[in-house]
Amino acid sequence: MDFKDFNFNPDLLEGLLAMGFRNATPIQEQAIPLILAKKDLIACAQTGTGKTGAYLLPIMNRISNTAERHNNTLILAPTRELAQQIDLQVEALSYFTNISSLTVYGGGDGIAYEQQKRSMREGVDMIIATPGRLISHLSSGLLKLDQLEHLVLDEADRMLDMGFYDDIMKIISFLPHKRQTVLFSATMPPKIRTLAAKLLHNPEQISISISQPAEGINQQAYFIQDSQKIKLLSKILDPVVYPTALIFASTKDKVKALGKVLRGLGFKAEAFHSDLGQKEREAILLEFKNKRVPVLIGTDVLSRGIDVEGISLVINFDVPHDPEDYVHRIGRTARAATKGTAITLVNDKDKRKFANIEKLIDKPIPRMAVPEELGESPEGQIIQDKPKKPHNGKPKRRIWKKKAE
Repeated sequence: MDFKDFNFNPDLLEGLLAMGFRNATPIQEQAIPLILAKKDLIACAQTGTGKTGAYLLPIMNRISNTAERHNNTLILAPTRELAQQIDLQVEALSYFTNISSLTVYGGGDGIAYEQQKRSMREGVDMIIATPGRLISHLSSGLLKLDQLEHLVLDEADRMLDMGFYDDIMKIISFLPHKRQTVLFSATMPPKIRTLAAKLLHNPEQISISISQPAEGINQQAYFIQDSQKIKLLSKILDPVVYPTALIFASTKDKVKALGKVLRGLGFKAEAFHSDLGQKEREAILLEFKNKRVPVLIGTDVLSRGIDVEGISLVINFDVPHDPEDYVHRIGRTARAATKGTAITLVNDKDKRKFANIEKLIDKPIPRMAVPEELGESPEGQIIQDKPKKPHNGKPKRRIWKKKAE
């Protein structure tokens, strides 16, 4: 469907066309008419499907066609990185309009805080916020949202996973009862249904490509021992083959350690974690986006918070505990109909979690042969070279023996 078919405000449409957007994605095609019709909406869509544009465009269109301006829209996001990325999209899409926006999140300096206060006093069309810092502004009386028309909860499942339920409900107490509420979530567990029942009024529901990675992702798996992982990484991380790589580890401490090891091996790599200051995190993301740092390492929070085009490789250094997180992790590559590679390193303890991933996506992930110079690999590994036959004519089986703890 062509964006022209939505009859958007000419200035908003001009911004879309200037950015090279012509056709809506499936989630945009279904969500935009419902939001334009002022319907409450629950939308289940994985990352990389164009969900941000699915709610921004119809809301921005309505703001553009409104003469009286006030604090019109509140978008809640789980992380400051996602809030910043949403704001960047607002700025790009509103280039030819006079729509104003403000990001509200913790961790900034005094200057940023004063800028937020000034913008709130003057009024702004769209506020993109993380729950914690927003509550402090609402409680102080500095920010008034009594005329709010639109509430958007982006990545609602992640916000609940991060313990923001009470914060969300407190924020709701400051909002008018009559409003349009839109909830986007990558998964739809019972707790999301419960939240939606409390916040939304007779909502429409959309579900797009749940738990299915993009077709352009070349998924691979290595069954490997932990002691072999770094050696394999050093072989895989070829800057000619993969100009940019995103590596996911299970814990913050492992992210830090992996960053040090890779830098020690000569790779330009940065670890992205919560112990860094806000300016440090922003600087690292900018370096990664500009390809000056080709390797970025992080935890699952990064899988929801980063939106960088052209990531050629995603590596799961550890198999994620939640199969849904696998989809989010590898969804960082092959975005916008491009191609990419996703490699998962599976040790003996992670076989069950890996099997759950294959069950979720409903297809096997090809096993790759561990290079022979790395030594034996766990059972389940596909050996690509032909096995030698013993004298009895039967092929040998390569058996990996688990080392004693």
